[in-house]
Amino acid sequence: MSNNSKDTIYIGKKPLMTYVTSAIIQLATQPLVTIKARGLTTAIAIDVAQVVLKKTHPAFQIEDVRIGSEALVASDGRNRDVSTIDISIKRTAA
Repeated sequence: MSNNSKDTIYIGKKPLMTYVTSAIIQLATQPLVTIKARGLTTAIAIDVAQVVLKKTHPAFQIEDVRIGSEALVASDGRNRDVSTIDISIKRTAA
């Protein structure tokens, strides 16, 4: 499964519906879209996926959810681990 910029949505600090709209637009032309987030934005990624599924049911479904962590250097110079989540949504076969 390749994740290029066309089929990946990176969650940041924009309003929730900005990401929902982006995901629905991309799903209109892409068979699979991955929502990626890390740190405090992981909860927003879950919300985005749930809203997309509710608005598009039964046309799309969650294919895969991957959780992990990344090592980052904080502003004070210390290393810290940050949680990550990747949620893949795909078009259903029907």
